[in-house]
Parts: sequence; structure tokens; C-alpha cells
Amino acid sequence: MTQKILIWDVPTRAFHWMQLVCFVGAYFTAESERTRDIHVAFGYILLGLILFRLLWGFVGTRYARFSSFFFYPGQIIDYLSSLFKGNPKHYLGHNPAGSVSVWLLLGLGLFLCVTGVLALQDDASDAVIEMHSWATDIMLVVIALHLLGVVMSSILHRENLARSMVTGTKPAEAEEGIQGSYLWLGVLMLAVAVVFWFVYLD
Repeated sequence: MTQKILIWDVPTRAFHWMQLVCFVGAYFTAESERTRDIHVAFGYILLGLILFRLLWGFVGTRYARFSSFFFYPGQIIDYLSSLFKGNPKHYLGHNPAGSVSVWLLLGLGLFLCVTGVLALQDDASDAVIEMHSWATDIMLVVIALHLLGVVMSSILHRENLARSMVTGTKPAEAEEGIQGSYLWLGVLMLAVAVVFWFVYLD
């Protein structure tokens, strides 16, 4: 029997929204020397979040694990084709198109953080600074495509994907859900980020 079941654990949801906040915050504090420390704080928190997500991708719950959304190129192309035809296959976790955006956001986010740290060094090269800037621009494009994909998938599947990333639930068979939300870990993530924020900017 179909019912609302838990698909996304709290750490996965916390990472998703905190990653967005950190990127947006870093983006709007990048140009002014006055907000430099705030920009760097957002960057370090983002780096910590990504490192956590890489670990959680191996030891996390069912739909948070990388193995649940690893698709071959052919599967991704087939899904995109069915998406434009208006009859895509439904996935409880990340669909093939969504998985591409997840991989890109993780990879670009890590690259942004690494080049950002290198750019802080006194002997940072212009090349590093330019790569950091280019990665930011590419990230904006990926985010825009991700949002477009969320809207299209929500319409075609008749489900609010953004809301499911807030509530963690989707309608499905009971046995397809995850067993634990790991609320304590999500709270710990937020607490560590807040403490770091105030300590770094103190």
C-alpha cells in the first residue's frame, strides 16, 4: 500500500540546504575586501560539508549512498530522452539526470574550495584565482540546470521534489523507505557549522 515514507535522511537534507546557503553566501561576499572573512568562512564550512557528504555517500542510508545513484552514460541518455518525451521512469532516490547534477555539484564544490584555499596563500598564482572564478561561473550554470530539472521532474512525476528534500518523504511502498532519519547527526552538522562560524569570525 502506498504511503508517505522516509527517503532522505536528515544529514542528506541538511547537507543539501547548507551547501546552497554556503555557496550563495560565498558568492555574494566574494567581491568586497570588507566581507572577505565571511566569504572564507562560508568556503571552509562548504569544504567540511562536502567532505562529510563524500563519507556519507559510502556509509549513509540507502538513497544517500553513491551506489544508489550511479548510472551509466546510456542510462542517463535514455532517461533524458524519456524526460523530453514526457514519460520518464520514476525513481524514489536521485534519477539519472539528478545524479549528474549531484556529481557535478560535489566535484565543482570541492574544486571551488580547494582553489579557494590555494587563492588565500600569499604566493597564489593568477591561474588559481582564475580557475576559482571559472568554477564559480560553471557552478551557477549547473545550479540553474539542476533547478530546471527539479521543476520538470516535479511536473512530469506529479510530485514536489523540493518539498521532499525538506520533509524527507515521498509516497511509496512502506518497505522501500529507510529506517532511520539520523536527526542527531543533522543537528550535529548544523551545530558544528554554527560554532565554526562564530569562532572563525570572532
